[in-house]
Amino acid sequence: MTPEEALARIRRYDGRLKAFAQVFDPPLLGETPEGPTFAVKDLIDVAGAPTGGGAQIPIDPHPHVHAIVVERLLQAGWTAVGKTQTVELAFGAWGTNYAVGAPWNPWDAGVARAPGGSSSGSAVAVAAGFCDAALGSDTGGSVRIPAAMCGVVGLKPSRGLVSLKGVHPLSPALDTVGALACDVATAARMLAVISGPDGEAAVRGPFDADEALAADVRGRRLAASPLDRMGELHPEVARLYLEAIARLRAAGVTVDMVPPFKALDESFAPNGLIMAGEGWRHWRERIAAHRAVMDPWIVRRFEAGRGFTERHLAEAYSRRAGDQTAFYAWMAPYDGLLSPTCPIPAPPIGEVDEASSPLSRLTRAANYLDLPGVSVPCGLTADGLPVGLQILGKPGDEASVVSFGAAFERVSGWDGRRPDLSGFEG
Repeated sequence: MTPEEALARIRRYDGRLKAFAQVFDPPLLGETPEGPTFAVKDLIDVAGAPTGGGAQIPIDPHPHVHAIVVERLLQAGWTAVGKTQTVELAFGAWGTNYAVGAPWNPWDAGVARAPGGSSSGSAVAVAAGFCDAALGSDTGGSVRIPAAMCGVVGLKPSRGLVSLKGVHPLSPALDTVGALACDVATAARMLAVISGPDGEAAVRGPFDADEALAADVRGRRLAASPLDRMGELHPEVARLYLEAIARLRAAGVTVDMVPPFKALDESFAPNGLIMAGEGWRHWRERIAAHRAVMDPWIVRRFEAGRGFTERHLAEAYSRRAGDQTAFYAWMAPYDGLLSPTCPIPAPPIGEVDEASSPLSRLTRAANYLDLPGVSVPCGLTADGLPVGLQILGKPGDEASVVSFGAAFERVSGWDGRRPDLSGFEG
C-alpha cells in the first residue's frame, strides 16, 4: 500500500484500535518511494523518535541512529509509518499494558480482547491494514503469539541471522527480531531485507526469501505434537490444528504424530528463568527509579529474577546447551515440527490472568532451543476469532519454515481474510 493509504486508514481506525504509540506523519521515506510500508515495535530505535518501550517514561528519549533493521528497510525502499505499542519492556504474552494502555484486538469490535504480546501493536497494525508489514521482537513467542491472536503471519528467525543493534533487550540470550505480515511471502521478504551480518552477533549471510518461497515441500516430513501431549487446548484450537495437519497431508507432506521430546516439553520454565534473570540485570536500575509509574505486573516478572545468581544463570546456560544438543539429535529425521501457536483464542482483556502465561506455553521452546518458527492463520473459531498453526524448523533453517508456511497458506482456506473494521470507525 502507499504511505498515503496507510495514514488514511490509521486516521480512520486507530483512535480505538490504538496500535500506534507514534504515527510518522509525514512518513519516514525509504530511498525509493515505491516500496512497502512498515511499522516498528516501540522497543526498536528510530532516529529522532523516542523509544517508548511501552512505558510512561521513554527508555530512550532521543535515539541518534536507526536500529540496523530499520536502516536496512529504509535503504531497501520501505517506508516507515510509525512506532507500534508493546507490552512494557516486552515482558508479557497477553498484550496488556497497565502503564500506557493496550491495543484492541481488531477481530471483535464489541469486546476488548487480548491482542497477544509483546509485539501487540505490530500485530494489530498489520491485521487492520495499517501497513504491509511490521517489525517485532520475540523472546518467548512475542512475534508468533500476537500473530496468532490477530490472524496474521509471524516469522521468527533463529539467532545470528538478524541484527539486534538498536533493539532494547529483554533477554540477550533469547532475543530475536522477526516480521509480521498478512502473508508468508511479505514476512519472508521483510526477513530477507533485515537479515545478514552486522559485525557483532549477527554472523549469518542474508536470507533468500524467493528460493524458500519457491521450494516444493511434497514428500518432506514433519513431526506433529499429539493433542494429549500439549496440555489443555481449547476445543476449536484442537479441531483447527487437526484440520491443518490434514490439509498438509493432502498437499503431499508427510506428518507423523510424535510425542514431544523432553527438552521441548520442559522448556517453558527454564526459558522463563533466563528471561527474568537476564531481564532483571538489565532493567533493575530503571525499575528502582520508575517503579511508581510502571505496570505492576511487569515489575513482578522482573523481580522474579532478582534471586537468580550468576551461578544460577551459568547452570541455566549449561542446561540449555545440553538440551539443545539432545533436541537437535531427536529432530534429525524431521524437517520441522507442528503445534498450535497458542492453546486458546484471544480472551477478553477483563478475563486475563496476569499471574499465568498460557499463550506462551507452546512458543517458548523455539527461543530456548534456538529454532526458527512461523505462525500462520489456520482458521476462525465459531466466535470469529483467529487461530494460528506454529511451524518450527531446525536451527538456522528459516528456509524450511518459510517453505512449509507458504505451502500451508496455499491450502489453508484462509485466503487473506481480514477483520471487519466498521465497528472501529470514528
